[in-house]
Amino acid sequence: MTRGTRSGLAGLTLLVILAPPWMRTLLEAGMAGHMLLQIPLLVLAGILLAGFLPAQWRQRIAAYNRHGLSGLLLALLTLAYWMLPRSLDLALESGWAELLKFATLPLLAGLPLALSWRPLGMIGRGVVWSELVAKLAVLGWLYLEAPVRVCTRYLVADQEQVGRALLVIALLLAVALTLRAFLVDHRRPVTTQREPGEDTGHRRPKDPAVQVRHFG
Repeated sequence: MTRGTRSGLAGLTLLVILAPPWMRTLLEAGMAGHMLLQIPLLVLAGILLAGFLPAQWRQRIAAYNRHGLSGLLLALLTLAYWMLPRSLDLALESGWAELLKFATLPLLAGLPLALSWRPLGMIGRGVVWSELVAKLAVLGWLYLEAPVRVCTRYLVADQEQVGRALLVIALLLAVALTLRAFLVDHRRPVTTQREPGEDTGHRRPKDPAVQVRHFG
């Protein structure tokens, strides 16, 4: 079994675990479980499902996903929609909206993100992480300071809990990214081509025809 197949099976297993009604009820009972557990896990399932894609499909998708920008934009738009309070309420009120959430988050957020992450390059990934930290901090502050309920299906105490959690996550991510930037060497090793016989432990034999004998 290849690594991609194992990854795809893990994503499929995660979807099977998240899909039963009792699991959905458990995670969606609180705003924190809905927004900070269920939605990220659905995205993770899509990232893992990318392992099922054959190389030919990846090459065809890459032709329309130069530098990972198209896939990243699709993933961000999908995530932005499902992070809206109204979208969370709609998923709780409508079975069709719930089904749409389980389809779009893995296929339109997780899968494009998996296919776009490497083409983004180191600088592009750094920008994405920085924007994520900023958005989490702003969203957490808004949830804490909002004078009314932003989700009609959840209490003010729930959104305050989510706000505090988002601020903590933003802080931890900022610390982790800072430590990684200073402690991890991101330079690629420089490989140079050696001439045949050039100081590699094996000396190039001299051509007898060009050896010069010195007679004393």
